[in-house]
Amino acid sequence: MATTIKKSLIYQLLFALCVAVPYLNNYEFTFAVWSFVALITLQKKYTLSIVSQFLCFSTILLIAIVVSFFKEYRAFFLIRDITYMSKPIFGILIGYQICSKNFQKVFQTIIYTGLFIAIAHLIILFIAVVFYKAVTVNDIRFYGGYFSDFEVYSLIICLFYKKFEIKIPFKNILLIGIIIGFSSFMYLARTNFIQFIILFLAMKGFFVLDKKSITIIASLILAGILAYSAILYINPRRNGHGLEALLYKIKIAPTEPFKTKINRDDWKDFNDNYRSYENIMTVRQVTKEGTGSVTFGQGIGAQIDLKQKVWLGDMELRYISILHNGFMTIFLKSGLLGLFIYLTSIFLLFRKSYSEVPIVRTIDLLLLGTGIFLFFSNWVFMGVYNLLDSKSIFIGTIICYKAMAIKSYSNQIKND
Repeated sequence: MATTIKKSLIYQLLFALCVAVPYLNNYEFTFAVWSFVALITLQKKYTLSIVSQFLCFSTILLIAIVVSFFKEYRAFFLIRDITYMSKPIFGILIGYQICSKNFQKVFQTIIYTGLFIAIAHLIILFIAVVFYKAVTVNDIRFYGGYFSDFEVYSLIICLFYKKFEIKIPFKNILLIGIIIGFSSFMYLARTNFIQFIILFLAMKGFFVLDKKSITIIASLILAGILAYSAILYINPRRNGHGLEALLYKIKIAPTEPFKTKINRDDWKDFNDNYRSYENIMTVRQVTKEGTGSVTFGQGIGAQIDLKQKVWLGDMELRYISILHNGFMTIFLKSGLLGLFIYLTSIFLLFRKSYSEVPIVRTIDLLLLGTGIFLFFSNWVFMGVYNLLDSKSIFIGTIICYKAMAIKSYSNQIKND
C-alpha cells in the first residue's frame, strides 16, 4: 500500500512539474523537462483516441521536415522549429501517460496543481505591487504573466467538482476555487475570460443544441453585443489606466486579429493590430511562392519577414518563425495540408462516446468546450503550440481519463 501511495505521489509531482515549468518562460528548460518525463513514462499500449492525436501532430511536423529538404535554412532554425512543433506531441503523451499511472487522483492533481500556480502568481503580484509599484494593467501583466489557461481549467473543475466525482470537502473546494478564480482574473487576459465562458457554457450543456440552449446562447450573444456597444460609447483611451486600459483592450479585440489592411506608418494602428499584420505578411509570403508552398508550406526553419523590426517580449526582431496565430504558423510550416490535419485534431475532440457513465459524459462536455476554445486560442495565442502553456498536457490527461473510465465501467459490468 505504501509503495502504491509513493508511486502515485511521484506521478502527481511529475504532472505538477510539467505544468508549472512553462511559467518560468524558458522554453529550452521546458523542452528538456517535457521530453525527459515523456520518455520515462512511456507505455506499451495506447488507445486509438490518443494515437489519432499523436499522428495528427506528428504528420504536421513530418510534412514540414520533408519540405525543408528542398530549402536552405540554417541548422539553428531547423532544430529550433523541430522542438517548437514537437511541443504538443510531448504534451499529449505526458498527459496520457501520467494519467494512466495516476488514474484515481487525476482531477485532484489538476486542482492542487492549479492552486499551487495560483498562490505563486498572487505572491508575485503582491511583491510587484508593494515593491515595484505595479498598479497599471500593463505593469500587473508584465510582472505576473499574460495568461494562464491551466488555472481556468482548474477553476472549472472546482466549480463542477461533483460532476467530476471529486471527494474534497465543500469548504476546501470553495476556498481553493476562490484563490484560483482571483488569480485567473488578475491575469486580465481576454482569452482567459473567453475560455472560462466557453468552458462554463459547455459544462452546463448549452452547446448541445436544443431550444433551451439556443435561447440561452442567443441571449448571451445579445448581452455581449450590448456590453460591447456600451464600451464603444464610453470610448476608453488607448493610454488609459486601470479599468480603462482593460476596456480599451476589449474595445479593439474584435478587429485586432482580423484586419486585412494595416498602416505601418501609423504606430497606433500597427501596434493595436499587430497580430493581423503577422497574418497578412504570412499569407503574402506563402502565396508568393506558388501552389506548392500554399499546399505544403515552407517547412521547418521558415521565417516571416516583417519588413521592419518590432519588439516582441524582450527582443527586437524582423524575422519570426512562430506567429501569434497558431493556424497561420501551421500554414507557414506545413501549408493547407498541415492546417487541415490540425483542424482534424480539434474536431476529434468533439466526438461523443454515447456512454452511460456520468463521468464520461462530463468529460465529453469538457472536451467539447476545449475544442471550441481552441479555435479562439489558435487565432490569437497559438493554441497548443504556445510555448508558455500546457493545454496539450491537459488534453492528453482527460482523453486518457475518459478511456480508462469507459474501460473500468466495462470491467465492472463483466464482473457483475
